[in-house]
Amino acid sequence: MNRFKLMSAMILVSLVTVVVSPTAKASEYDKKTIVTFSQTIEIPGVGQQFLPAGTYVFKLVDSLSDRDIVQIFSKDETHVFATILSIANYRLKPTNNTVMTFRERAVGQPEAIRAWFYPGATWGQEFVYPKARATEIAKEAQQTVLEMPSELATEIVKPEPAPEVMTELKEAPIMAVTPRGEEVEVAQVIPPKTEIAQAELPKTASQLPLWGLLGLLAVGSGIALSLLSKRDERTL
Repeated sequence: MNRFKLMSAMILVSLVTVVVSPTAKASEYDKKTIVTFSQTIEIPGVGQQFLPAGTYVFKLVDSLSDRDIVQIFSKDETHVFATILSIANYRLKPTNNTVMTFRERAVGQPEAIRAWFYPGATWGQEFVYPKARATEIAKEAQQTVLEMPSELATEIVKPEPAPEVMTELKEAPIMAVTPRGEEVEVAQVIPPKTEIAQAELPKTASQLPLWGLLGLLAVGSGIALSLLSKRDERTL
């Protein structure tokens, strides 16, 4: 992904985030986050699964090297609405507030949740949708969407999946689907952290160290010339 495409994607996400901007409170342990949505949103599930406007609790219940499992609870945490698979997504600059991004949809349709970033963190959770629904969202939003096999969704999205189902969730193959319905590797959608850092380097890297080095070289050259001059005078 070149720098222009990366920056364009980041601008789009920022705009969507500002528009929907839920209020949120967070705690460091298990990333527990209390979020209040002012309108209905879509979350990964069988077919279309929605959360009505209201207050919910998001928790990271299991974190692996390249994927995470997130659960969404009721405000009092007595009911689990969904257990969702996600993978790590990185951002260049952390914020002091919780950020949730969504995929733009047609007017009148609930926006589909895309990613969740915890305050102060440079990485967050990009949610994975069952293949059938991911294909539909990708076409509607004209964006590439992460997908997993649809047959796993029936059991996985239950509030309390069985242990063996949780194992399947952790091992589920993850791909991405384009607006044209083509499957691509996840790396084509979410670039590695190193690539994001390299894309930002030309803009953020300061030239002060370079000027400092040039200054030191100039001083060193001046001293060397002065010594040579004095030696020549003594020779004469």
